[in-house]
Amino acid sequence: MMATFEEYVHARGPALVRLASLLTGDDHRADDLVQEVLAKVYVRWRRICETDRPDLYVRRMLVNAHTSWWRRLSNREIAVAEVRERPSRDDHAQNSVERDEMWRLVQTLPPRQRAVLVLRYYEDLDDASIADVLDCSPVTVRTTAMRALSTLRERYPHRSRERTVSRA
Repeated sequence: MMATFEEYVHARGPALVRLASLLTGDDHRADDLVQEVLAKVYVRWRRICETDRPDLYVRRMLVNAHTSWWRRLSNREIAVAEVRERPSRDDHAQNSVERDEMWRLVQTLPPRQRAVLVLRYYEDLDDASIADVLDCSPVTVRTTAMRALSTLRERYPHRSRERTVSRA
């Protein structure tokens, strides 16, 4: 049974906005991105429904639309380094602050690396599914994830050192 476009948006809309938000790092841009993609999906809905996996098709459109937007020079933002003191171990907000700091680092990754991490850790997709979404091989997904995580370790070295010290 083919779902209507409205049923699809009602069922999958929040997940698409969440994915777009994680890709863009900006809730407002995520809403715009999903709206742009859903406008294109609406026009092609009958053909998209005929595919075996319409959700895969729409996710791919979302990732590609984000990458296209990111590449446009007029939409580049200049990141400003923010130096903050780290909270003490007894601070209940520490996990939130560290998560926010790590998310800011994830936002500095190239779009494809960020997409792989978001699809793997937030959408909980396996390498084969990510490869389908990004139209590449599972080996490329693993390599891209490895490079992204390596970059994050380099940019956030004090977290790696804390884990090494705590294991000793």
